[in-house]
Amino acid sequence: MALKYSGIELEVMQNIAKACRSKSISELERVVEEHRQHVSADPIVKSHLEALNSALLEKNLLQIIEPYSKVEVQHVAREIKLPQDEVERKLSRLILDKSLNGILDQGQGVLIVYENSGSDQTYSTGLEVISRMGKVVDSLYSQTKQLP
Repeated sequence: MALKYSGIELEVMQNIAKACRSKSISELERVVEEHRQHVSADPIVKSHLEALNSALLEKNLLQIIEPYSKVEVQHVAREIKLPQDEVERKLSRLILDKSLNGILDQGQGVLIVYENSGSDQTYSTGLEVISRMGKVVDSLYSQTKQLP
């Protein structure tokens, strides 16, 4: 069993681990591209690498935009060394997943980041009020049915 994981496959995994430790997307992509035949042959490894690449991209993006309240998407793309449209797609995914509190202004080509305001209790409080009001209405209805 140990022989199966010796040689080039083990070296590829070590290089991938090194790229992840250094948080380098370009290094990870370089290793994957160099050893595409070894990596893409196994669908499990391939799916894990895609998830790893996505997580690494997310962490790097959040780290780059952390000091800003407004930043040009083009600047973020240059910093992370990826195409602007790919960065925009990932930023919009982070916003939709609520991992990032902000908006993309594509007209100006900027990302506007809002401070995290904690969780908004308005919605849950509103639902609770409606539920209680429903119980009050039900109670009043049952009391009026008992009237002569």
